Amino acid sequence: MTSLPTANLEALLAVQALDTELDQCRYRRSTLPERAELVAIAARLTSLEGEVVEATAARDEVAVRQDELERTLASVEGRAAEIKKRLYGGMVSATRELQAMAGEVDQLTARASELESRALETMEEREPLDGRVDTLQREKGALVANRSAVTQRLAGREAEVDAEADALNVARAEAAAQVPDDLVATYEKLRQHLGGTGIARLVGTRCGGCHLTLPATALDDLRHAQPGQLTYCEQCGRILVPTQH
Repeated sequence: MTSLPTANLEALLAVQALDTELDQCRYRRSTLPERAELVAIAARLTSLEGEVVEATAARDEVAVRQDELERTLASVEGRAAEIKKRLYGGMVSATRELQAMAGEVDQLTARASELESRALETMEEREPLDGRVDTLQREKGALVANRSAVTQRLAGREAEVDAEADALNVARAEAAAQVPDDLVATYEKLRQHLGGTGIARLVGTRCGGCHLTLPATALDDLRHAQPGQLTYCEQCGRILVPTQH
């Protein structure tokens, strides 16, 4: 067993406590609720884009039909107006021609009535589609605005955690300066392979790292160990520091 000043081990325990807090900071930073909010917003925006495309396509198809009907209606009404002008303007006197023109006006009037009815039906078909597109676009705008707000809130929360971590790193550097470099290296290696805990206090008969009870022989060795002796838990291999009395 290597013998060290008790203060070295106590300082290393302080380093461990600070490292644990830093690990908690990193975990807290990575699991901030705003991150989950942003993931949910991104997923909804992706889904919404597809819905907008689908709804817009359906609306546009009806709009094209409506425009075609309205153009045809305008053409038919224009043709009927021209014939009526000739029919009632005294420009034609032949009875047969007048009868033919009157018949054509009747046909055009009937055609215009049919086109007007179809155009009205198409307009009624389009109204809910326009509403659907508008609703989706408003939802999209609200989501984009919310994404911006959540992003700003996340940045603020991250800054808070980062400031806490900065203070902990300063304190850790001060504590680590009181520990020999080779001991810090040993601790770091153990910490890397043992879930973030490289040193623990003996609590009663249990290791504070793995929480297992030490064998009686190991406990007897610890009781007779000189202050500052470097010992390891026989169960998990962590550096083990007896409780100071």
